[in-house]
Amino acid sequence: MNIAVLTPDREIFQGVITSVKVPGVKGEFQVLKNHAPIVSALEKGNVEIVTGEGGYTYYDTAAQERKKGSTAGNKLVFKIEGGFIEVLNNEISLLIQGVSQL
Repeated sequence: MNIAVLTPDREIFQGVITSVKVPGVKGEFQVLKNHAPIVSALEKGNVEIVTGEGGYTYYDTAAQERKKGSTAGNKLVFKIEGGFIEVLNNEISLLIQGVSQL
């Protein structure tokens, strides 16, 4: 699966993942490979991304810089204030506000 995590001012994560867990407005849910198409609003909470085999880039909020990675199985956790998720054909778009890396 591929994911793009975007805020109004920057790209937070782009690359291959095996799963993403998000805080939906009706509860937390996880997206895995071949998930049914969905569009959902997100509320304040944590987004957990598990990287897959292949490259990815992410914005390190502590270092204030973009970094690259390629190791599968890494877990990245971001705290968000809200947003939206769209899943279609193993392509995920995550549009978020108020992000900080944990």
